[in-house]
Amino acid sequence: MQPIVSAGPPRAGMVTERKPDPNTVVIFGATGDLTHRKLMPALYNLACARLLPRGFSVVAFARRPYSDDRFREEMREAVNRFSRTRPVRPEVWDEFAQGIFYLQSDFSDPTGYQRLAQLLAKVDEERGTCGNYLYYLATPPSAYPEIIRRLGEAGLARRKGERKNCWGRIIIEKPFGYDLSSAQALNRQVHEAFDEEQIYRIDHYLGKETVQNILVFRLANGIFEPLWNRRYVDHVQITVAETIGVEGRGAYYDQAGVLRDIVQNHMLQLLALVAMEPPISFEADYVRDEKVKVLKAIRPFTPETVKTCIVRGQYGPGIMDGVPVPGYRQEPNVAPDSTTETYVALKLWLDTWRWADVPFYLRSGKRLPKRATEISIHFKQAPLLLFGQSVSDEVKPNLLVLKIQPDEGISLRFGAKVPGPTIHIQPVNMDFRYGTSFGSESPDAYERLLLDCMLGDSTLFTRNDEIEAAWALVTQILEAWQGSPPPDFPNYPAGSWGPPAAHELMARDGRAWRTLDDR
Repeated sequence: MQPIVSAGPPRAGMVTERKPDPNTVVIFGATGDLTHRKLMPALYNLACARLLPRGFSVVAFARRPYSDDRFREEMREAVNRFSRTRPVRPEVWDEFAQGIFYLQSDFSDPTGYQRLAQLLAKVDEERGTCGNYLYYLATPPSAYPEIIRRLGEAGLARRKGERKNCWGRIIIEKPFGYDLSSAQALNRQVHEAFDEEQIYRIDHYLGKETVQNILVFRLANGIFEPLWNRRYVDHVQITVAETIGVEGRGAYYDQAGVLRDIVQNHMLQLLALVAMEPPISFEADYVRDEKVKVLKAIRPFTPETVKTCIVRGQYGPGIMDGVPVPGYRQEPNVAPDSTTETYVALKLWLDTWRWADVPFYLRSGKRLPKRATEISIHFKQAPLLLFGQSVSDEVKPNLLVLKIQPDEGISLRFGAKVPGPTIHIQPVNMDFRYGTSFGSESPDAYERLLLDCMLGDSTLFTRNDEIEAAWALVTQILEAWQGSPPPDFPNYPAGSWGPPAAHELMARDGRAWRTLDDR
């Protein structure tokens, strides 16, 4: 979690500001897009903030025939292009770049891992990194098992007790598995080389400031936590809307779809943070214990409830910002008769005391009119009998919105009297924005997550039972879809808010999706 600077001795559950132990980050697949756009800019920004330890180093492990100098120059260009703090500050970069090294090897070549061990030992000796290694798998998921096995065989996993006072950790990017059985198999494979406490399954959404602020908002404010339950909440909506299409990722996306790509990880993690019980401490396992309870409390889907509670869609040709765009089936590397979903809307129920009978509505899609990720808590309507029928008809229920991107903040809607001699009630908003309130830009999610991993804080990373509980739910849906006729795709034009059936899903319950253009 976010480090807290304490003026006195730390209390239980508090984390004081500290730097990580000296260490080396090994990036597998370091010449790929993720390293250019996210990882290296994040590490550079940590260097700018003086949050990296003495002698911090990076070893890039990839197939391309680069030298140290060529890779350093390419990374400087990437940082200059993608870092939130740019242009590059020469005095910071020069010191940072001294610790960047490149190793060419195929992921399946055992001699590459022997040379990696030799290079790491040399870096330990010359830069004082103390044998602490953080492995980042920035590769296609198909390469995960091979890399993990080779690290274990080369003695580089650093399991507990193997090397005194040294640690080894591994960060695994999503997707972690393709369904429940593949996720379980990958868990078994990684546990053959690494202990669970060494494994950091990353979801960059959990590094966003507003996501981290969900628990702080709930638990540090006495006016909200008493209302966070079935007595006062009518329903909850979670939306992840994207304006882009598949952006050159057609081959991957046509095998995944929005259910695997967004719902299984990002959205279920947001749901868990909103719905979980207060942990007894902010220590990693206490927080993750409560999240797992939420995921296991989601009412199981049957083939029949999949039909009534889930809507899937696929975008066709349409207009985005006045420009014609192709349909999903016309995107490169997408099958012309593809039945992969680019939109999904779900109604979920949590069988817990706190949330009994409160529906949770989730929706996510591509080629929607606006890019936005938010959680909206819709409260029950007050009786309003005092104000008469005419006023009751115009008053909207209270609404709390946690805005995660692009404009991070929190908005609260309540009713106020319009000035004048008669009583007219109008909804008004109180808004909080991170940028305007704190006067500084929020760190990138990867900055927070990389730093937490170096510190050994796994609070914002998913545990093996979390992964499997999420996949168990999603696999129920996938299996039901396999047993039903293929949908009539495309069923919504690009630039619209999804298929009509998604709006009917809400209308049957007397509700409607929140209009994201509303503040």
